[in-house]
Amino acid sequence: MTSTRTEQVAAPDGSGEFDVTIVAPSGGTGPGVLLLQEIFGVGEFVLAKAEALALEGYVVSCPDVFWRLERGFAVPHDETGLGAAFDRVTRWSELVDDETKAADLGAALAHLRSLPEVAGQKAAAMGYCLGGRLAYENDVAGDPDAIVSYYGSGIADRLGDADRVTCPALFHFGSADAFIPNDQVDAIVAAFDGRDDVTIVVQDGAGHAFENLYAPAFANEAAAARSWPVTLEFLDRTLLR
Repeated sequence: MTSTRTEQVAAPDGSGEFDVTIVAPSGGTGPGVLLLQEIFGVGEFVLAKAEALALEGYVVSCPDVFWRLERGFAVPHDETGLGAAFDRVTRWSELVDDETKAADLGAALAHLRSLPEVAGQKAAAMGYCLGGRLAYENDVAGDPDAIVSYYGSGIADRLGDADRVTCPALFHFGSADAFIPNDQVDAIVAAFDGRDDVTIVVQDGAGHAFENLYAPAFANEAAAARSWPVTLEFLDRTLLR
């Protein structure tokens, strides 16, 4: 059993508060996972992943990343939703500078660590697509105990910060991702060459968003079935042991 609630986090620049959805083992405690959304918002896929992680014993916080542009944005994984999602992420990227984005995520991670269910335990940042890049940036600018990045768009453009990734990291990619070409994945692999605490897994034949079974146009059930146990083993090894 799990429990779900919404809490508010104060923005570091004093501009207001933003929502975080907390999904936790019912009546229990555990390490934290800051689960960072795709461009579709904190919707059915993100919440399903939060539930799955909570059932494994993690306390999950899903911040409303787009709050400075539009609160509570969440759209279906269809053609109309994709258009709206691309519009929101473009406008959000133009409106909010990188320092402010990083500060918001840092505040969300600090709030997660302060929860009574988490206090004193480790906390990771994990995300998909946009959230995969944000998990990487959360490590560059913050201090998670581990990161999991699924097909993080834009990471290859930020490899100048790779030496600032100081915690264990797991990156998932697909070899047939139209949004993240293989040469970008190769560059990421090269940037972390020799790092025993960094794992990069490439699913052969999988495209972008292969783990999102709510997006039929992208989902790859076989790749998702292979990648999820890798993530659970990584979280167990870095947060629980």
